[in-house]
Amino acid sequence: MGHDHDHHSAGKNLKFAFFLNAAFTVFELIGGFYVNSIAIVSDAVHDLGDTLSLGTSWYLQNKSRKAGNAKFSFGYKRFSLLGALINSVVLIAGSIYVIIEAVGRLLEPEHSDAQEMLIFAIIGVLVNGFAAYKLSKGTSMNEKVVSWHLMEDVLGWVAVLIVAIVLQFKDIHYLDPALSLLITIFILFNVAKRLKDTLFIFLQGVPKEIDLEEVKEKLSQIPNIASLHHVHIWSLEGTDHVFTTHIKLKNISHFQQLLDVKRQVKDVLQEYKFDHYTVETELDEETCDML
Repeated sequence: MGHDHDHHSAGKNLKFAFFLNAAFTVFELIGGFYVNSIAIVSDAVHDLGDTLSLGTSWYLQNKSRKAGNAKFSFGYKRFSLLGALINSVVLIAGSIYVIIEAVGRLLEPEHSDAQEMLIFAIIGVLVNGFAAYKLSKGTSMNEKVVSWHLMEDVLGWVAVLIVAIVLQFKDIHYLDPALSLLITIFILFNVAKRLKDTLFIFLQGVPKEIDLEEVKEKLSQIPNIASLHHVHIWSLEGTDHVFTTHIKLKNISHFQQLLDVKRQVKDVLQEYKFDHYTVETELDEETCDML
């Protein structure tokens, strides 16, 4: 019952943050062009990525509760990878646009409305700060990750705020596009890292926190196990991992020995908290059809 309540609460918090961020993204896109600040536009692109992430997280928070079926036997957890890939592509496209605009502004500086920038920056800090605070009280991993992401936005708006204050006293035209380039480079660095991690999971790479050779070594030390083959570890979506193997047995003379081996294998695998594992056992006289 408590688990369902946590899921419901997480869904509500993510829903609130999504609509707040979506509304603010539209507001700052319009405002960025209105006050002629490419730094605000670059932050709007960042917020657009956050809005997509929040929407995906909210949708998947509910979707992930669905059990596996005939269509998706592992369930719907892997859908989050698709969301991460779409978010990354949108952010990269938006960032390229901002870089082109910012370089153009550096070559041909334009005046920005410092007074309006200041107002937008204050609103940006307050809105993103409130959303981050709201999600920081959540218990789900989804909420915590998104909360930290929103804190990055707060820092971005603090930078815009500092530039806006400086522009109040000295009209340095290149300051706004220079800040937008710094924000965009920061965004692209994080997007590239996330895209690399996403593609690694898509390609069914072995999760970095699990040592495949260590698992094989521990299983090989179990009495009556001669060898292992077709040992595979991959991740559904970066958190829930899957393990499969074929185990060649030796010196099995009665059924109880087989049961003992299976129990010891499960004891080893439970140390790694796999979401799902499948173990195929083969006796001395058996030949694996997949070799």
